[in-house]
Amino acid sequence: MALVSLAEVWVALYEVPVVGLELEQTTVTLLGALTVTVLIGLSGFFSSSEIAMFNLSKHRLEGMVEDGIEGAARVKELKDDPHRLLVTILVGNNIVNIAMTSITTALLGLYFGGLTAVVLSTFGITAIVLLFGESVPKSYAVENTESWSVRISRPLKATEYLLFPLIVLFDYLTRQVNKLTGSTGAIESPYVTRDEIQEIIESGEREGVLEEEEHEMLTRIFRFNNTIVKEVMTPRLDMTAVPKDASIDEAIETCIQSGHARVPVYEGSLDNVQGIVHIRDLVRDLNYGETEEEELELADLIQPTLHVPESKNVDELLTEMRENRMHMAIVIDEFGTTEGLVTMEDMVEEIIGEILEGGEDLPIEELDERTVMVRGEVNIEDVNEALEIDLPEGEEFETIAGFIFNRAGRLVEEGEEITYDGVRITVESVENTRIMKARLHKLAEYDEGDGEQSTGSGDGNGNGNGSGDADSN
Repeated sequence: MALVSLAEVWVALYEVPVVGLELEQTTVTLLGALTVTVLIGLSGFFSSSEIAMFNLSKHRLEGMVEDGIEGAARVKELKDDPHRLLVTILVGNNIVNIAMTSITTALLGLYFGGLTAVVLSTFGITAIVLLFGESVPKSYAVENTESWSVRISRPLKATEYLLFPLIVLFDYLTRQVNKLTGSTGAIESPYVTRDEIQEIIESGEREGVLEEEEHEMLTRIFRFNNTIVKEVMTPRLDMTAVPKDASIDEAIETCIQSGHARVPVYEGSLDNVQGIVHIRDLVRDLNYGETEEEELELADLIQPTLHVPESKNVDELLTEMRENRMHMAIVIDEFGTTEGLVTMEDMVEEIIGEILEGGEDLPIEELDERTVMVRGEVNIEDVNEALEIDLPEGEEFETIAGFIFNRAGRLVEEGEEITYDGVRITVESVENTRIMKARLHKLAEYDEGDGEQSTGSGDGNGNGNGSGDADSN
């Protein structure tokens, strides 16, 4: 009954003469329809404004301002107070939608009964607003966020001035309600999170925007921050070093044979590394120095180096080495024993990938889509990524060789096989006690998810750890 009375009131308003004029029903209908059309456009304007303004990221907006794009500074001014911006859009949109519904109800009341007019207005305006006031303009704003945000910034600023009293009131009320509910009222995240950037990288590869190599490099950059020295170092067994009492010629020969420009110098054993020598200094002082060969000693050419724990973060070490202008650091364990060495190249390879020299084998060679050949010192994490498997990492091992020794519980020989959770691992090459190469094949049962963990041949009573010690190479 109340709805019928409301419609009759609106109809009566159109029958009241305005400044001595009485509008005909047709004229009222046309003017009303024109007004509703304008209001639909305004509804779409406010809806698209909300999407465009709040979809525009902070860093992209700052870039637009720096590039001098016209209107970008005005957009930034609006977004500097996101609460007020949101209230401006919502107040404007609600005024428009309420006015549209009221006028439509009154117009339909000229031709239908009160209740019928209300029902038709409710469903009709809902459909029109959803299509032309929400869906279409918001879709456009999503596709044209930057350009549309610039174009609407001036009208939004004008709306803010026009509705200033209402905006101030509702902005104040909103903040008070947020305080009562304990809400922070944060509308926008001030920064892009690490997870968001990683998701962008993953999406970029899926959509073909990023090449596989680019995706891998960006992924390594994120992983770099969580990498420790132990994961990238050259182990003690592979170190090339010279004793402090060696001659200049012997040191030069060691550099030439190993292919390294820098080598550590130790006294007594590798646990007492004194520093490093560079082949450039060896050759320069021998051939161009004023000192005679018999008077020049290796100790005179030793340069200091860093000694770092194996648990040190690679990112921190890289910064420290750059500040000290050093290219090599000696890695020690908790007892001060030399565990290996790490170079600038080792850390750079964590980002750009393995830098191969001469006939050096790839760390991971793909034989087919289910099989890879890997070097023993390759990290399990890299193997998992290459073959899309999930071999576990232990506290005492991080490489595929360490995993094999851990599963076998003893020293292994060439040709031995270990099967773990649907992955068959075959030892391809062993030198002394070290596993040099292994072949991994993902079995069909891995895809089925019912692979059983098992250990390959052998009595399993051994306790070999595959470690060795060589004070000089």
